[in-house]
Amino acid sequence: MNKMSIEGRARIIRGLVEGNSIASLVRMNGVAKTTILRLIRDFADVCQKFHDAKVRNLNTKRIQMDEVWAFVGAKERNTSPEKKKALKWGDAWTWTAIDADSKLMIAWKVGPRHAGTANEIARDTAWRINGRVQVTADGLHSYVSGVGNAFGVDDRSDFAQCVKLYADCHAPGVSGGKYSPGECTGVEIKVKWGNPDPEHISTSFVERANLTVRMGVRRYTRLTNGHSKKIENHVAMTTIFFTCYNWCRIHQTLRETPAMAAGLTTELMDVEDLMALMD
Repeated sequence: MNKMSIEGRARIIRGLVEGNSIASLVRMNGVAKTTILRLIRDFADVCQKFHDAKVRNLNTKRIQMDEVWAFVGAKERNTSPEKKKALKWGDAWTWTAIDADSKLMIAWKVGPRHAGTANEIARDTAWRINGRVQVTADGLHSYVSGVGNAFGVDDRSDFAQCVKLYADCHAPGVSGGKYSPGECTGVEIKVKWGNPDPEHISTSFVERANLTVRMGVRRYTRLTNGHSKKIENHVAMTTIFFTCYNWCRIHQTLRETPAMAAGLTTELMDVEDLMALMD
């Protein structure tokens, strides 16, 4: 690893966050698979420390939260209890919290879809933000306790849930299929506490960001064999992607990186800048 130049390592990371598989990068760069996996783990540690040091004291006013599904090793219904316990195979949900204005990915957490992970992502988000904030999430009940415990009910947050209603995709004449929900027939808004602005009760931005993850990280791509085989590598690649998304990727609408839009920096960073923190 020490013999590889910063430019070479950065080239591999760029390939990973643009949706390339490890196998394809092995062929394109002439490096071993084990070298790339080691780079992912080492660089993820640097990215997490950088994120924790830089993404704090935010003046965020509106947050959207959601979860995106993936799996490690095998889907939940196809794995054995032994592999689920020992290797953590099965469904892996990535919980995300995004600044609706700057599109900065404030926090993320890979874990089960239950109240424990909801509490973790909410606490991680809350300590990075100054002042009162409006929070919108989907209809998952775990968000109520998670956001309430982290921000306080009516203390630091105005909280609402945006619940999308879908038609039965199996009903005659209704569009939809095995890998997509039925047609959206409406949206139900549930104000849980505070006084959230109705015009900003939405999860559209975080859902779009989750699509960006699915398109940019091979491990999230459906119907391929590129899924993660180890939970540690899945978490590491997720951390790398979101760090590059925040600091190195110009948002097409904002015309600047989310970190620049959030006031965390005035300059565009490159992957080499992050890579230099490893040495």
